[in-house]
Amino acid sequence: MDPGAVRKYLFFISQNYSYAILRPLQQEILRRGDTAAWFLWGNEVNASYLKEDELQLVTVDEVKAFQPDAVFVPGNTVPRFFPGVKVAVFHGFNAGKINRRGLNDHFNIRQCFDLYCTQGPDTTQTFEKLAKQHGYFNVVETGWPTLDPLFKSVESENQSLNIKSDKKTVLMCSTFSRNLTCAPHLFEQVKKLSAMGRWRWLVQFHPKMPKQIVEQYKSLESEHLTFVETDNVLPLLTQADVMLCDTSSVIQMFLVQNKPVVTFNNIEPQPYMVNFTESELLEEKLAYALQFPTSLQNSVSDYIEQLHPYRDGQSSTRVLEAVEQVLQGKLTTEKNKPLNLLRNFKLRKKLKYWKFS
Repeated sequence: MDPGAVRKYLFFISQNYSYAILRPLQQEILRRGDTAAWFLWGNEVNASYLKEDELQLVTVDEVKAFQPDAVFVPGNTVPRFFPGVKVAVFHGFNAGKINRRGLNDHFNIRQCFDLYCTQGPDTTQTFEKLAKQHGYFNVVETGWPTLDPLFKSVESENQSLNIKSDKKTVLMCSTFSRNLTCAPHLFEQVKKLSAMGRWRWLVQFHPKMPKQIVEQYKSLESEHLTFVETDNVLPLLTQADVMLCDTSSVIQMFLVQNKPVVTFNNIEPQPYMVNFTESELLEEKLAYALQFPTSLQNSVSDYIEQLHPYRDGQSSTRVLEAVEQVLQGKLTTEKNKPLNLLRNFKLRKKLKYWKFS
């Protein structure tokens, strides 16, 4: 690459929460004087979330003309026929969710990526083994760019949430999966506890949460409980003293702040969680976690060192440096990436793109 030449990067997204995942990376790209663009696909991502100064490419022809040096993907797939190095940056941490084939979905190799930018040792080690096994992609541990703002100053996009309060704040998050969600099981307890006013409550659910459950919790809004609809959970994480959740990667996002998490019916409870299975125990478990006893603190600290040991807010920088190593031929692979014909045929069909030049 010629000195002073501008790199071009593309964000390939299919969910609204991907905006918040990739914007810290975009900020670093722009700070360097390089260019970033967005390509939205599918019916679950809304272009209205784009900011006025963000560039959107609408067609595959526009992507081809843009000629990105690299494509960043927080999802599972990306078209092979897009130009550029395909980079997996993940939509969350490894939450231990098992797919229909009985495999951990976080480590599912779909023959789409040239580079995996991993978050910490606990996932890096597995991906490095997979890289040796498959031979056509590289793995670099960078930390997760999404969390860079957590280790810098974070200002809430919704200023109304910045309530002055001497009460501890509980952030309740829940996944949408019927088999995993805690939301319907804990509603009556949350209703009772929020009415008592002992704590301040913030409630935020996965965007795919069934509407009836969302409406249930919205009905609880009061001076003690706020239901939050947002595409960026980071400001909420910084405001809360404890998280209440189930089985979701947002748990790990909260834990990296060295704060306690209470889980209901977690599929694989760990020492760094305060897990419970009877809804009537909610108040007791939250009170215990808010004391943050030494044994729990130690378990959380040990876990963070394996999950995401980076506290410098520079993961975006490390990701771009890893991509540059690939672009300059300093990171190579033994094999070529598979053609992945069936998946790319399906992607062409969805994108209605049949040019092969």
